[in-house]
Amino acid sequence: MSRKHIFSLALPFVSLLSIIAVAACGDASPTATPTSEPASPATIPPEVATQTPAPPAEPTSAGAQGSAPTQTARPIDIMSPAQASTATPPVVAPSATAAPAPTAAPPVPTPTPLPAAVVDQIMGHPDAVAAAVDQAMSSLYERVLPSVVHIRVQRRTTSGAFVDLGEGSGFVWDKQGHIVTNNHVVSGAARVIVIFHDGTEANATVLGVDPYADLAALKVDLPAERLTPVALGDDSEVKVGQMAIAIGNPFGQDFTMTKGIVSALGRTIEGLVASYTNPEIIQTDAPINPGNSGGPLLDRLGRVIGINTQIISETGGSAGIGFAVPVDTAKRVVPDLISKGKYEYAYLGISGGDLYPELAAALGVETTLKGIYMEQVFTGGPASQAGLMATTITSDARGNPVVRRGDIILALDGVPMKSMKDLSAHMVRHRRPGDTVKVTILRASGITVTVDVVVSVRPISQLTDNH
Repeated sequence: MSRKHIFSLALPFVSLLSIIAVAACGDASPTATPTSEPASPATIPPEVATQTPAPPAEPTSAGAQGSAPTQTARPIDIMSPAQASTATPPVVAPSATAAPAPTAAPPVPTPTPLPAAVVDQIMGHPDAVAAAVDQAMSSLYERVLPSVVHIRVQRRTTSGAFVDLGEGSGFVWDKQGHIVTNNHVVSGAARVIVIFHDGTEANATVLGVDPYADLAALKVDLPAERLTPVALGDDSEVKVGQMAIAIGNPFGQDFTMTKGIVSALGRTIEGLVASYTNPEIIQTDAPINPGNSGGPLLDRLGRVIGINTQIISETGGSAGIGFAVPVDTAKRVVPDLISKGKYEYAYLGISGGDLYPELAAALGVETTLKGIYMEQVFTGGPASQAGLMATTITSDARGNPVVRRGDIILALDGVPMKSMKDLSAHMVRHRRPGDTVKVTILRASGITVTVDVVVSVRPISQLTDNH
């Protein structure tokens, strides 16, 4: 069986036709992680029963997002985390050969339903429909183009010279010169160059990055009249089946436009750092490829609904399964990246997984029960301080599994938690460090109680710990 991989979309300057998959989170293995088979009913797999669960890089809490996906993230890595930690943000310096200022984009039109009679008339003239779609797409491209940028990243050699390292895409956030792209596009760069559609080039300063959501905020020093911010959409208005349009720099072909649909919503994909995952991701079949990283995913009105970040592919090229960080995540994260240089996530301090029927039977609870079992409650973390207990699986002298049942999470803040994906999404969207989370748990004694847990800041040290 062939194996599929998840790739980030930054394009290295090694070869446009040679796409090398590098394992995410420090894992050098090029193979995908297969979906694990569940244990047989009322049993614990021997290979699990004889091992004490090792602590993950970062607890899989809402701070440590979600259960692992069926595909392991494999970025086309253009820079290492070590380079990122030592890189010095470049000084802003606009190009001396900047082209004339672009004209301001017209306002985004408001969609209006067509009367039934008009729909009937249109359906009788398919050529007119095709012509209208062509015109609408061309108009959208011309309107959004001034907001999209091509990003080149460079590293410094031992001699002090700059050499090209990779490239990606981005878009203008506001008239103060802020540019949004992916973290993995600029990670480790010694110099970042932003190129506009009219040829204007400007050096950029990296103001802040969020490795978890794979977002970065840059700053270019250009007059406000030369900047055309994008229009932002809203997660609540994004629907499966609607048109999705990507504009970016695939394989170095700058300002390329592709079209498809929103294929699915609420996906959870493995992030490019530690063991955290990103919840609520948009899936699209709009063709996106290496170089599209950080570029906008748009609706039919030209509003940004997502930021392109990864693809699933056997070849490194588009296979019709692409992922974008939802725009509401950017709305929440980017302002902090601009003002503080970072975004802090709430940390519960646990790792665990979904309670599936076979495990439920082994733990002595109803097989229909939905919840989250905790395989680890990290010492000194918020959950530990609140008295939550993990389930432990060891073995006796004969190798037989010995299960010590701990607490099972049933709800957060009164919202049922049926999976780690639910927990991750709730914590990321609704909780910040210092908040009190009401955790409803089923104790080993069979009693259901609600415990107040004051969440802390997700530990930064977990970023590079892959043990």
